[in-house]
Amino acid sequence: MITVHPSWQNIIERSYNKLSKEYREFLENDTEYFPSYDNFLNAFKTLPLGNTKYILFGQDPYPREQSAIGYAFIDGDVKEIFSENGLSKKVNRATSLRNFFKMLLVAEESLDEKDCSKEAIAKIDKSRLITNIMQLKDNFEKNGVLLLNTSLIFTNKKSTSIHVKNFLPFINELLLNLQDRDVELIMLGNISKVIRKKIPCSNNFKTFEAMHPYNIQFIKDSSVRSFFKPMNLLWSDT
Repeated sequence: MITVHPSWQNIIERSYNKLSKEYREFLENDTEYFPSYDNFLNAFKTLPLGNTKYILFGQDPYPREQSAIGYAFIDGDVKEIFSENGLSKKVNRATSLRNFFKMLLVAEESLDEKDCSKEAIAKIDKSRLITNIMQLKDNFEKNGVLLLNTSLIFTNKKSTSIHVKNFLPFINELLLNLQDRDVELIMLGNISKVIRKKIPCSNNFKTFEAMHPYNIQFIKDSSVRSFFKPMNLLWSDT
């Protein structure tokens, strides 16, 4: 049985039922993919429909079971964000996440885009900044950002395109049910081309599109910095 936040229940059930019978049987019976059946819809469990202002589309989950926890961009294997030497080792190993944090630090004027070295990051006063990855997830949700991958599960890299294709009816039905709401789509990288081509109703939404954070130029993109800066994603409440 699908269980999400009550405000999403009807929409997600309708969207799920748009998947092919064969693919639903695969999701319900296979145990080799991740996030698991109980977790791949986590994004719809913690952000109510009424609070949703954006949908940030990733491509597919991280290719590591401990990292893929049902939220686009949130690496469950990353605990601490910073270390004494700058960003933590696990953040540095996740290229897109590393560049995203650097972009935010530049946007906050805590870092100069000309010097994003670990030494420069180590010198930043982090007393008011978030310290762990789940705080980043919470800050996204405080801004109404639903963190959704276009493919909600991962088996192997070769099958990514297959899973994206199989989940398109789910994404299409989801967006059809949201097009009368004030929801903006955030699409980073080539996933925007897939959504634009395969899901025509996506053109009814206001969108923000930019290069994927995997590209180092993402850090220097002024439009990206201007878009995310007002969200204060790095700031802690404490």
